[in-house]
Amino acid sequence: MNYGYIKVASAIPSVRVGDCQYNLSETEQMIVRAEGQGVEVIVFPELGITGYTCQDLFRQQLLVDSAEQAVMMLLDFTRQLDIIAIIGVPVQVGTILLNCAAVIQKGNLLAIIPKTYLPNYSEFYEKRWFASAQDLHPTEIKYAGSKICVSAAPMVFRTYTGATFGVELCEDVWAPEPPSTRLTLAGADIIFNLSASDELIGKNAYLRQLLSQQSARTMAGYVYASSGFGESTQDVVYGGNAYIFENGQMIAESQRFSFEPQMVVSQIDYEKLRAERRNNTTFVNAQRTGYADGAIRYVDCHSVTVDDFTLIRDVNPTPFIPKTADMQASCDEIFNIQVAGLAKRLVHTGCKTVILGISGGLDSTLALLVCVRTFDKLKLPRTGIVGVTMPGFGTTDRTYNNAMNLMQSLGITIREISIKDACIQHFKDINHDISVHDVTYENGQARERTQILMDLSNQLGGLVIGTGDLSELALGWATYNGDHMSMYGVNVSIPKTLIRYLVRFVADSDIDAASRATLLDIIDTPISPELIPADEQGNIAQKTEDLVGPYVLHDFFLYYTLRCGFRPQKIFMLAKHAFANSEDYHFDEDTIRKWLKTFLRRFFSQQFKRSCLPDGPKVGSVSLSPRGDWRMPSDASSALWLADNID
Repeated sequence: MNYGYIKVASAIPSVRVGDCQYNLSETEQMIVRAEGQGVEVIVFPELGITGYTCQDLFRQQLLVDSAEQAVMMLLDFTRQLDIIAIIGVPVQVGTILLNCAAVIQKGNLLAIIPKTYLPNYSEFYEKRWFASAQDLHPTEIKYAGSKICVSAAPMVFRTYTGATFGVELCEDVWAPEPPSTRLTLAGADIIFNLSASDELIGKNAYLRQLLSQQSARTMAGYVYASSGFGESTQDVVYGGNAYIFENGQMIAESQRFSFEPQMVVSQIDYEKLRAERRNNTTFVNAQRTGYADGAIRYVDCHSVTVDDFTLIRDVNPTPFIPKTADMQASCDEIFNIQVAGLAKRLVHTGCKTVILGISGGLDSTLALLVCVRTFDKLKLPRTGIVGVTMPGFGTTDRTYNNAMNLMQSLGITIREISIKDACIQHFKDINHDISVHDVTYENGQARERTQILMDLSNQLGGLVIGTGDLSELALGWATYNGDHMSMYGVNVSIPKTLIRYLVRFVADSDIDAASRATLLDIIDTPISPELIPADEQGNIAQKTEDLVGPYVLHDFFLYYTLRCGFRPQKIFMLAKHAFANSEDYHFDEDTIRKWLKTFLRRFFSQQFKRSCLPDGPKVGSVSLSPRGDWRMPSDASSALWLADNID
């Protein structure tokens, strides 16, 4: 099993202009290296067999014939190899010369793909030597000992392991309508680009943006190889750029201006790309426009020996935490989305008062910080924020003091309402033994707190702000019609790992010293609903992560379940890799397996709580709102997912 990954390489060999035999030897060396690393497809620079900068030497028959002979020798060289090699070579078809990519595997010439868009401006003069694919009628030729049809028809290749790919050459991707657009709409998961782009001030940054955008727009992998050291520097210089993108994200790159041959290798998750395309109706609709018509040629590659799969890519153990150069900007953006959502609701309803329970935990802390920012931005007095601390049987001094201290330092209105007497009376009313600390005992407290908040909202003419987060919704770790309910949930699409990060961000940035000290202690406090009495030392006895598992694991499972639609077997493989190599977290296989099964059971069984969620803003790429990203029957069976082989 390859888990939907394909290992690809972009190669920049040493090159001598016009020396086909030398260039062939360098190409062969890199093919062998790539084969030894289990690479399935490798791409080389444009016209790499001859060198791109041959200029009028392309009119010399000797050079064209020598290039064909080199391809013939490469076919013989690869007969015992599984790898697919894509090389650049000039090909003569009748009276025209084409700038082509040759696709080779196991001694077979699978295809010859001519370049469509020929640059003929500034320093480029390709039309002086080459014709375009648009000038070509489908023609069968004999080339390098093989009979093959050369045409302008787009081709999609299917590898033995199930990935699909297409090929374009250099300028093609700079065109208003690149061939890769048509190829991806016809089903290509990955595009390979053979290029010879020279270096100019600012050009590389634009090139990277161009490739990233094309990869993102087509939801494809994009593997780019461009000419490097050894090409003629008569008028221009080539920096040797090898890039691998996946859906707009750079996952591997070479060193620019290296004097040595380079090869970058990575794995592209084409299963993830296909899931993204299925979920994106724009991509699906674009396929109706005729791009996926009968003019597309599909080529099946040859069978290969499939080795045991080894993941070589890094896997982020905290995928919900943004990985950007400017983390302050990312955190500000998250807060601004939450603030904008709440502000609109307040303006629409005319409310100038909000009520929320403050427990001294992470979730209510973030919700309070959002309320404070919203009121400040609307120029409303913070006294309109009513923070209610509701001590119960499990409330500890630590969380109580943190709740009180934070509300005081932020200058909001404070209400303290104990739930003990009300719960004792309620337990008497329903004939529940208060010494039995079961689910009735716990949920009775949670619902009493929600009742207080809702009744206060009527009394004060305000809105109850929900504090529950995405991770709790995924696990169903909320009391139905208790903390499950509110009038607007500002944290509803923010997972627990991100909440901790955001609170720390506020503590380390624009906050007063007193609030900062409280925030840091809240971050270090064990996560708990505090519905069970404290231990003999007054410490929290009921720790959520002891009961349902580490949130960092559950957030990892949630991301790949919702965002990518991966099966449990693949999620388990990714988790093993991520947490075995993480500096901050480490879980062994048995721990990961245990909590993954817990996640799957709870995710399915608790859907009914998510089917009636209150409103709240979508912040990231994943939401469980029944009006947004996630529509699931409340009685769906988890049997298929639990039966997936993760043992």
